[in-house]
Amino acid sequence: MKRSLLFILIFISVIATAQTKKKPTNFNKNAGKKDKFLEKQWWLGFKAGVNLTEANPTSRYTVITPTNYASALNDKVYDNFNKLGSQASLEATFYYKGFSFSFQPTYRHIRFTYSNEFNWDNPENATERLLLNYNHEQKIDYADFPLAVKYDLTGSRLRPYVQLGVFYSRLINANKSVKVSGQDFASGGTNEFSNEPVIVGAKDLFNKSYWGLTGGIGLNYNLGNVRLILDVSYKLGMSNITNTENRFGNDRLSGIGDVQDDLKINNIVISTGVLFPMRFLSNSFKTLDR
Repeated sequence: MKRSLLFILIFISVIATAQTKKKPTNFNKNAGKKDKFLEKQWWLGFKAGVNLTEANPTSRYTVITPTNYASALNDKVYDNFNKLGSQASLEATFYYKGFSFSFQPTYRHIRFTYSNEFNWDNPENATERLLLNYNHEQKIDYADFPLAVKYDLTGSRLRPYVQLGVFYSRLINANKSVKVSGQDFASGGTNEFSNEPVIVGAKDLFNKSYWGLTGGIGLNYNLGNVRLILDVSYKLGMSNITNTENRFGNDRLSGIGDVQDDLKINNIVISTGVLFPMRFLSNSFKTLDR
């Protein structure tokens, strides 16, 4: 009887020991499944922010050509990165082992300004002179369709990343404002004046589309099952935005001496937003926890 009882106790001890050894194996197996699950993820969300624009003339044009001084003195002076624009984006991103492949359709509103001046004088009387100053503000709306590749520099909760991509932009609308002011010296004194701005629709003065390259840096912060974004990028325009066939097509602008240069535009874009994962785990295990 004692031997039988001893045998039963030994048998129970062996079974208990075997079960105890299997638990870490099952735990590691589950952890491995979670790690494998985290290797890829779909994210969907939105972001918005501000932008600054640089306009680079590749060829210059004018309506008025002076005969008594160099025409270069009438060239437009572009005031770059001085007017805030805005943008709003949807973002769909596929993440795989540190790399993210992202499509971000965007509505983008840009603004830039430039100025130029014309000077008339009487060759027979130097005191008779007229100076005109033109201040222009251009507002353009685009629908952007960028494709970008991102790479996470770390795998922690705070993840800095770099990104490169290409974008195609479709023109939605454009408006232009021109304010004319000047000084009239012909009356024997100095008479300063300023006219009301001329505001016109300028959509026909621009190409229907253009394309460019984009690159930038950013930060992702994983807050539970939500990802917060801070993104800074630079858009490099690669094609002319001006419609060369309609360059002189706006009579009101041509009548006050304004005509569009050939332009490429660049943008500094700053955005913040939030992304939501499309593949959820249980409440006890967040999408990006380790």
